[in-house]
Amino acid sequence: MSLRVTNLCLSVEQSELELNDVVARQLRLKPGDLARLRILRKSLDARSRGDMKFVYTLEVEPRPGVTVTRKPGDCEVAQYQPEQFDDPPDGKAPLGQRPIVVGAGPGGLLAGYYLARRGYAPLILERGKPVKERVPAIRLFDSGGPHDPENNYLFGEGGAGAFSDGKLTCRMTGADVDWVLQSFVDCGGRPSLVYENRPHLGSNKLPMICRNYRRKIEALGGEYRFDCRVEGLRSQEGRIVGVETSSGFIAGNVVIFAPGHSARETYRWLLAAGVPIHQKAFQLGLRIEQPQEQVNRWKYGHERYLDLLGAADYSLGAKGDRDLYTFCMCAGGYVIPSVSDPGLFCSNGMSNSRHDSPFANSGLMVTLQPAEFGGEHPLAGVELQARYEKLAFELSRNYLAPIQWANDFVAGRRTASTDKLPSSYERGVIPADLHEVLPPAIAQAIARGLPQLDQKSRGMMLKNATLVGPEMRGSAPVRIERDAESRDTPGFTGFYPVGEGAGYAGGIVSAAVDGLRSAREIVRRYAPVTT
Repeated sequence: MSLRVTNLCLSVEQSELELNDVVARQLRLKPGDLARLRILRKSLDARSRGDMKFVYTLEVEPRPGVTVTRKPGDCEVAQYQPEQFDDPPDGKAPLGQRPIVVGAGPGGLLAGYYLARRGYAPLILERGKPVKERVPAIRLFDSGGPHDPENNYLFGEGGAGAFSDGKLTCRMTGADVDWVLQSFVDCGGRPSLVYENRPHLGSNKLPMICRNYRRKIEALGGEYRFDCRVEGLRSQEGRIVGVETSSGFIAGNVVIFAPGHSARETYRWLLAAGVPIHQKAFQLGLRIEQPQEQVNRWKYGHERYLDLLGAADYSLGAKGDRDLYTFCMCAGGYVIPSVSDPGLFCSNGMSNSRHDSPFANSGLMVTLQPAEFGGEHPLAGVELQARYEKLAFELSRNYLAPIQWANDFVAGRRTASTDKLPSSYERGVIPADLHEVLPPAIAQAIARGLPQLDQKSRGMMLKNATLVGPEMRGSAPVRIERDAESRDTPGFTGFYPVGEGAGYAGGIVSAAVDGLRSAREIVRRYAPVTT
């Protein structure tokens, strides 16, 4: 019988090889009494800067005949009862054609991967390029080149997640999350991703992982078609019969639809086709940068921790009429453009697996409610995003990042145009009043909340800090309606909206889990197509 051991601590200076001996002592056993030990969860307790610890949750299996009868030390022990992954038998309803998956971001990718593993040979349609071809296009843009509407930081194999850091942090837990994380390991991620509290792939690792998913899907009978933009749905008597694409009509009565949060023209034709779309609250704000060394001093207090733990991160929040919180903190990272449409500008952040930039950056996000979108049209939030992104672009007309000293933003004063403001944003920056590129209520919430964050961080947040923005793509401002049980859309049987773009996720893992769950419902209902 396996045991679940929680709240077991090691100093960050101890080797993980000591876990077996430490667990045995806590359970009042000999080290040889343990047949197996597996890490289920690992997090950093940094509350005491002079005594940092890793906190573990473990699965421990004593050898046959060994029982735990005495009360353990500081840790807690219970019988380990893992949640079983729901992997249903094939359904009975016939599928006329193989399933279509629209979009190769996290939601579509994991849906396609699960369908391929189950023998359903999905057809994956991606408007952009393979990830190998995205890399040179992005490098060209960063160095001052033109913007490609179909091959950029947001569109192409891997979606926006492929070049926006690769954070696998997720508030969800359970067997579905474990399955998704293990799939990242199977496709090239390091094994510790499955138990780290804040797992991170790194933008430099994601292209290889995306390719590995594709190779596995193709080896199992699936197919990718790149440069294939879906432009319409075809339905008969309330049932999907196929999709219209830039390459022609493709028949299919099951479509997993994972367009990503920036496929704005897609929302427009969906709405015109009668697909029910509703306004949804979304998060927006700015991105803040500080020297990474400054963050390290605040979080660690001792230089010895830097070699042990690497670049420090943070997660902070401020209460007020509108809460402000940090989001997608990129330790040793870079500010990047999040641009899908020509003539608009939006920021985001990323970091490589080594976290080796001298800058730390994080989103500063506030929630905007539908009543504040300025209209009742389902796409009013989308139009609001575009309006402020256009204002940001017009400041330079060359995709430079509007930038301001954080203290100037809080004080409501302009940063001098002669100031040389430091930033990791490669294409270049332009001094601006960032109050002008945000809805007034959001700018006010950030200006009021930043001093609270500065106080919580012992003066780290505002010192030497700059702001760039706007950051408008924290989540989608729409939701495509779907049935809670069948997961397809009322009036469009066989149409399965998933992921961030559909309004049901807020990160790589949550989007991937959402895609997995819809793919599973297809398996539960339909039989594979025989070829």
